[in-house]
Amino acid sequence: MRLITLSQRSLLLLVISSMLIPVLYESLSTETGIGTRAGVGIGTVQAISSNNTGAVDKFGITEIYPTAIGGREWFINMSSPLSDKNFSLSGGGEKSSNATLANATSSSGQIIRQPDGSYQLHGVRKIGKYDFSVRLNVNASDSSQSRWWKNVEMTGYVKVINATSDNAAIDWYARGGLHTSSSPCQGVAYHGGLRTEGSVFWQKEIWHPGGYTDYRGDINVTNSILGRWVGFKVIMFNINNDSAVRLQTYLDDSASNHWKKVVDVVDNGSWYAIAPDDLFYSANCGRSRDYVILNAGPIATFRSDNMIWDFKDLSIREIQAPSSVRSST
Repeated sequence: MRLITLSQRSLLLLVISSMLIPVLYESLSTETGIGTRAGVGIGTVQAISSNNTGAVDKFGITEIYPTAIGGREWFINMSSPLSDKNFSLSGGGEKSSNATLANATSSSGQIIRQPDGSYQLHGVRKIGKYDFSVRLNVNASDSSQSRWWKNVEMTGYVKVINATSDNAAIDWYARGGLHTSSSPCQGVAYHGGLRTEGSVFWQKEIWHPGGYTDYRGDINVTNSILGRWVGFKVIMFNINNDSAVRLQTYLDDSASNHWKKVVDVVDNGSWYAIAPDDLFYSANCGRSRDYVILNAGPIATFRSDNMIWDFKDLSIREIQAPSSVRSST
């Protein structure tokens, strides 16, 4: 029998280790549990992300997915946000008339530069559930539909200063146009949200305002975000030959550019609008009550209600969606 020398044994161990490391990483990167919030859908919590590309954007923030070849990218102008013709601040109305200044005040709300270089938002005062209303719209309608927002990764850092309601939330959405009652069928979107008490959610809007579904992926993922910076990403992309949509939420809880996937859900139908049939079909949009939003849209929006908050480093990128993705819900 031929004996294995010490050097041969070391080489053999090195080869075996190199084979085991990818297997171990994959086992650490799979979904680790399911969290639910009473009566409001299911979302999968993932402790370690397997999607991190290792690349960073122009702000130095980690990209979960790479930008698609020729894909549209938008980054907020941190020197003067409203000087960007594709970016507008509103409370549900028109763009501020004072678009050349970093600090603008109008009936659309107020954006104020802070000493640390971030910006603070004061929304439009309204009676009811949408007080301090803010809509930061990024418009791609100046381009062809092939360059509208579809498979997107929306990213930013936020700090909530004050909340006026238990339902106060950051709410980022895409795949539609204007959300007005005068053009109800344009108001279609997937909404990814982060509430001030530390829970996240996804909601679908099939038309505005009567086509909302219930929540999915509605779970507590962190402590209150009042008074502290956190990173927030919402990601949406088509899967299964453009027959379903995957919706993912990532959180950088320590604002240190360390991202964790906290929700991962799939819309492949059977996610219905909660309005009764007579109301839902009154908009005449020609969509089913569980319509899957597979299309692109010209406007993506960073929204909030019932809060005052600071933001920095907002971005939207059209991403290269994975060709093969395991469904987790």
